[in-house]
Amino acid sequence: MTYTHEHLSTYGHWIDGTTVPGQGGTNDVINPATGETVAAVPAGTAADVDRAVASARAALPGWAAVEPSDRAALLRRLAEELTARNEDIAQAITAEMGAPIAFSRLGQAGFPALVTSATAELESDVAWTEKVGNSVLVREPVGVVGAITPWNFPLQQVMTKVAPALLAGNTIVLKPAELAPLSTRFLAEAVAAAGIPAGVFNVVYGSGSVVGEALVAHPDVDMISFTGSTQAGRRISTVAANTIKRVGLELGGKSANIVLDDADIDSAVQQTLVNSWTNAGQACGAWTRLLVPARRQAEIVQKLKAAAEQYSVGDPTDESVRVGPLASEGQWERVNSYIERGIADGATLVTGGPGRIPGLEHGAYIRPTIFADVDPNSVIAQEEIFGPVLSVIAYEDEDEAVSIANGTVYGLTGAVFGAQDHALSIARRMEVGQVYINGADFNPLAPFGGYKQSGTGRELGRAGVEEFTEVKAIQL
Repeated sequence: MTYTHEHLSTYGHWIDGTTVPGQGGTNDVINPATGETVAAVPAGTAADVDRAVASARAALPGWAAVEPSDRAALLRRLAEELTARNEDIAQAITAEMGAPIAFSRLGQAGFPALVTSATAELESDVAWTEKVGNSVLVREPVGVVGAITPWNFPLQQVMTKVAPALLAGNTIVLKPAELAPLSTRFLAEAVAAAGIPAGVFNVVYGSGSVVGEALVAHPDVDMISFTGSTQAGRRISTVAANTIKRVGLELGGKSANIVLDDADIDSAVQQTLVNSWTNAGQACGAWTRLLVPARRQAEIVQKLKAAAEQYSVGDPTDESVRVGPLASEGQWERVNSYIERGIADGATLVTGGPGRIPGLEHGAYIRPTIFADVDPNSVIAQEEIFGPVLSVIAYEDEDEAVSIANGTVYGLTGAVFGAQDHALSIARRMEVGQVYINGADFNPLAPFGGYKQSGTGRELGRAGVEEFTEVKAIQL
């Protein structure tokens, strides 16, 4: 699907199972590869939020009364409907935030269907009713869930909230990211086609300052599930405290990948770049700090530079391109300023660098960049850049490596490369929610979330479903 101005009239809020015109103006959606407007969505208002929350509240008793096994069956159908719309979703995401089309099909559009079907299979793992002594413990839905999601993985982040919340019997009001809202139209269509009742899932487009604030403050919203920046997470916690609603936060990261002396260096290099530069580095769990033995830094940096030359940057609609533009001009300015800061602070520029790429001056394209000799306390080693910028940090011994890895305010993910038992012993010392050993596969059944300022609560897996439940103890 090619996004053109003919599409502009097809977008509206999704409330009570139908498309609803907004009560305010519209927000343009800009293609970061071209700077062109590809669509417009309503600029939602507090009144739009009121209407969506009322719809979700009205649908809650009926949906909560559906047996978990029947809700799981509907999720399986939803996964099928999402799979049927894979190409539409992929094209939309490539147009709105610049992910290369091959990655959009596999990751951006494929992963949400995988998460949805995997969540459905968790129905039998959750103890919906459990006998403990003379008590019966019953897991019930929290109620109306407000979901606020980011632009970097527009539908993936939505489904990590929507699928478990639905399985647990909650109803939902979603506020997708302003930069990348288009794929939620196809999700709404898929929800309806799967047979999920009207009002169970609702979408209100708009800004965080208007729609987000109204959703978080709303007295009829029982829980907020948010993915985004740590700064925004603080604001959400503050506003939600006024109504004492539950808050789940998946926030920033500054993940460390520790390469041990007994690691397969070639594998570590290849998988580090895949992880840190996929989606143009716009991932909260990207391994943006590579910690290497000091005596092997030169060898590893040389291999990194050679591997980096295989990464093509360009038009995200080109099937062969591995790195597309950043999601917006504002994001380009942010990442470029960090690259300039790294140089100013004395890090060694291995490849990449600041400025526009010749021939790609008119999109938000940036050079994938590697720094070596990075001070672990420097700005580029401490702050989340959210772009394809890798910092190589040398360590003298493993205690120092662990100290550096844990030496930020974040604690989302990490990685270790080395002999498995050796790597596992290091992983246990890392203050993060997930650790990958030797590039292990992502597991959609494992909980995802962070320590410290990377957030509260967990998504995915049984723990992710249980986040969306209340526990009632009935004494017999």
